[in-house]
Amino acid sequence: MKKCDIGLIGLAVMGENLALNMESKGFSVAVYNRTYEKVERFISGRAAGKNFVGCASVEDLVSALSRPRKVMMMIKAGQAVDDMIDRLIPLLDSGDVIIDGGNSHFPDTARRTAYCESKGLLYIGTGVSGGEEGALLGPSMMPGGSPAAWQTVKPIFTAVCAKAPDGTPCCDWVGEGGAGHFVKMVHNGIEYGDMELICEAYGLMRDYLGMTADEMHRVFADWNTRELDSYLIGITADILSYRDTDGAPLVDKILDTAGQKGTGKWTAIASLDAGVPLTLIAEAVYARSLSAMKDERVAASKVFPRTPAELCVDRDAFLADLFSALYASKIVSYAQGFALMRAAAAEYGWNLNYGGIALMWRGGCIIRSAFLGRIKEAYDRNPSLSNLLLDGYFTEAVKNAESGWRRTCAAAVTAGLPVPAMTTALGWFDGYRSERLTANLLQAQRDYFGAHTYERTDMPRGEFFHTDWTGHGGDTASSQYNA
Repeated sequence: MKKCDIGLIGLAVMGENLALNMESKGFSVAVYNRTYEKVERFISGRAAGKNFVGCASVEDLVSALSRPRKVMMMIKAGQAVDDMIDRLIPLLDSGDVIIDGGNSHFPDTARRTAYCESKGLLYIGTGVSGGEEGALLGPSMMPGGSPAAWQTVKPIFTAVCAKAPDGTPCCDWVGEGGAGHFVKMVHNGIEYGDMELICEAYGLMRDYLGMTADEMHRVFADWNTRELDSYLIGITADILSYRDTDGAPLVDKILDTAGQKGTGKWTAIASLDAGVPLTLIAEAVYARSLSAMKDERVAASKVFPRTPAELCVDRDAFLADLFSALYASKIVSYAQGFALMRAAAAEYGWNLNYGGIALMWRGGCIIRSAFLGRIKEAYDRNPSLSNLLLDGYFTEAVKNAESGWRRTCAAAVTAGLPVPAMTTALGWFDGYRSERLTANLLQAQRDYFGAHTYERTDMPRGEFFHTDWTGHGGDTASSQYNA
């Protein structure tokens, strides 16, 4: 019997759809699931008559594969991945490839890569973005791990992934160790930010302008033809036009409590570890946490009732400002995300292609947008660009949007309407473009209570000083370090 091109473990919705995608591109696929009933149901259902082999065990799966064997896991992140790796290792030979297509944390991927390489095997941790539809029709894929594995899996990955408008595959090698899953983590963090910004714009339309769902649908549909053209803006327009069985907008009947799976939190934690101010994504994570406090919020709303805002603005003018606020905040979010990737590349020795990453996100993934083409162009102009805001296109875009951004945030704060992502983006921008901040006082405070020392404006950088502020302290200073 002819051996299969690749094996796939895990037939939940993403695994099943990815397997169908692979088969539709001409690859034969062996499939296995911990619950064999899922394998039987798949083989007799959606996979019927197609080039699949259903396997009752991991051993059967491995024996069904051509060499070098390629086994892709689409299973729950965490201990289950480690357990499956340990089951596979004794069955595989030198040069075979284990692939993790789940949302694993990047340090785990780095550890697993080293572990598998120590056993003579190759390992890939690949971010797969695009949800159910993307897995079936073409996701964005971000592989990293053992460089020697890339040529083995490249024909399959580049065939099944999404394609940018110019036909370029939305998949390329990211880097060693945990690089692929790190980039996917940042993608998901940016996704958190994009979704929160859109929700804040929706909230201002609903609660400040008093717009109906149909009116908001038309605004988002229009925005989706302009600079904000993106998958998330498009589905927002669709959601606002969707009616429940009684004809009322379904969105109005959905409880305002949001869930999360942890990748946004990982991104915020990574930014703290790296010392990169990822303020917008962190606020987006906290906004979901705050939304989950539904009962407490209901109680607080009775203690601190909001006075309805007296609308004294021109609706069209405010919507134009709101567009500017959303666009400028989005630019800040991506600037912060790419800054985090730059810091990680320096720390872990990755040679990340930032324009290539933007191109990988042009199709298939949740944050796909025309905007990413601008980022690709920025890094084509300057591959060592330190911050997106310093590229000419984005500099002018933020300058043009700034006044509307400020008016929007001011109106929201005055009305008592929460826009944490937009306002933190504006705060970061004002800090980033400030030649002189107030950290001189902060460092004086640290030196006063902890002898942490400070640098002086009238002395060379790198020289540190301590002052006996009270007259009864010592002259011993604390050592210098950054936590």
